[in-house]
Amino acid sequence: MPVSRRLATTLGAVATTTLVAIAALPPTVGAAPADDARAAASWLAGQFTDGSLPGPFGGPDWGLTIDGLVALSATGVDDSTRRAATAQVAAHVRAYNSYDDWGIEGFTDGGATAKLLYAASAAGADPTDFGGYDLRAETLSLLAGADAGTQRGRVTSRTTADSGPDVGNTFDQSFAVLGLARSGDVPQDAVDFLVRQQCAAGGFRLYPDTADGPSPSCDAQPDATLDVDSTAMAVQALLAAADDGAAGAGDAARRGADWLAAQQRADGSFGGSGPTTGANANSTGLAGQALAAAGDDAGATRAARALAGWQLTAANGGKATGDAGAIAYDAAGLATAVAGGIGENERDQWRRATAQALLGLAQVPLGRIGLDLPPTSPTPTPTGTASPTPTPSPTLSPTPTAPTPTAPTPTAPATTAPVTTAPAPGGTATGTPPGAGLPPTGPADPTPNAPGLAGLPTTGPAIVGYVLFALALIGGGAALLVLGRRRRTT
Repeated sequence: MPVSRRLATTLGAVATTTLVAIAALPPTVGAAPADDARAAASWLAGQFTDGSLPGPFGGPDWGLTIDGLVALSATGVDDSTRRAATAQVAAHVRAYNSYDDWGIEGFTDGGATAKLLYAASAAGADPTDFGGYDLRAETLSLLAGADAGTQRGRVTSRTTADSGPDVGNTFDQSFAVLGLARSGDVPQDAVDFLVRQQCAAGGFRLYPDTADGPSPSCDAQPDATLDVDSTAMAVQALLAAADDGAAGAGDAARRGADWLAAQQRADGSFGGSGPTTGANANSTGLAGQALAAAGDDAGATRAARALAGWQLTAANGGKATGDAGAIAYDAAGLATAVAGGIGENERDQWRRATAQALLGLAQVPLGRIGLDLPPTSPTPTPTGTASPTPTPSPTLSPTPTAPTPTAPTPTAPATTAPVTTAPAPGGTATGTPPGAGLPPTGPADPTPNAPGLAGLPTTGPAIVGYVLFALALIGGGAALLVLGRRRRTT
């Protein structure tokens, strides 16, 4: 056989094999979740007013604003809004982590401070000079010392006689570990305390305290409720700590991720604990993000698909088409919006659900947000309004699932409808005492020059390249075959 014919035959066979292999590849799953995440982030960006997100009672909600800032940072969407949000959060540190605006001086919320530390790091700001505060030093000063016994390493609040007791939770500790790992070394004691909140089954409890006081460990509490949201937070914090060299963090994170995977439902969704046991976008978003961080791509993809099913689009939006991109808390919320639009009483719930759910679509781990270059993102198209009224809604602050002392609403990203038994740092004062409302906020500040932030990972096979390569092979083989025939006829 002439060389040209042998080469043409070989190239044709290679091209055929390549096309068969491409046909056998699973459909790429990276592009769709990334697009869904950007659509959600674009909608959320449109909910900001002067760099902040409003709370259910009107006025800026600084905890929710931080959640929105982190969500936008995970997608690289709307740089101007992210810059404005960074500036506003920096200008209202004490409005969020203290009761100074209520005239109760001396109180510092440990969980809020840790969350601020993480947010500043993720936003590319200097956490040692954020709004004039050294959040790293402040967080370190709030870690319980050796004299605290089994509570050593726990992030605590600096309380006063007027502020009420200190009731922290696993979200607070996770943010402390994340923030300290992102801003420098994380103390082993802080990691060890977080690990002690993990039960033998692998899941984490939400609260380290019981009705009788602090509990030494999760296994020491017979009735401990393992919580999907708390576990998802802890897994990501421990993975960041493991990268920082903390002992025992990696093993605990793997066991937590395995427990999470076992809680995933057939449709890819997750539910929380207590009143949020039903499948919901908040729990699914956080759990999906944690599975992605732990390397469980299949589980993370299934979670992303479930989240996409709760997202409004131009095709399924019905009366809520103008809010395309927003993600409902659950299927019932989606159906209500499609039938009648998103009412002002429900808009707060949609903001909170979208901020957390899109983390499961973006699949950028909390430990990586702000560290990677942002992708090329489309210009956001803000939609909706920002004038909510009170409504029970999932929030990026966990809801108690066991009897616990009265305390400020937790300040970490959570997945549950908030229980307001005492004031949470942040929000707006309306003349009511701390036990009945939220602290006031100050005027808007100018936008800083914050850097661009992290974007979405590229996942899935580069199928376009494969197709072009195969076509090139086919074309080359055909050309050589024609050449060979011509040479045979001359």
